[in-house]
Amino acid sequence: MLTFNIPNMTCGGCAKSVTNALRSVDPDARIETDPATRKVSVNSTTDERDFLAVLEEAGYPHQK
Repeated sequence: MLTFNIPNMTCGGCAKSVTNALRSVDPDARIETDPATRKVSVNSTTDERDFLAVLEEAGYPHQK
């Protein structure tokens, strides 16, 4: 399970955009978003770097 902190995911629309971006990497991933805490959990066998790259491209970079 991967967890990402997305500081600018502040609403349901943002969460949908993040989900769509992540699904472009792995359409079968289980994705849970929580805009209130700005956390995204992804259950996938795809490499984390692929998800980080697509989040950056979508304008929702992960922040440690």
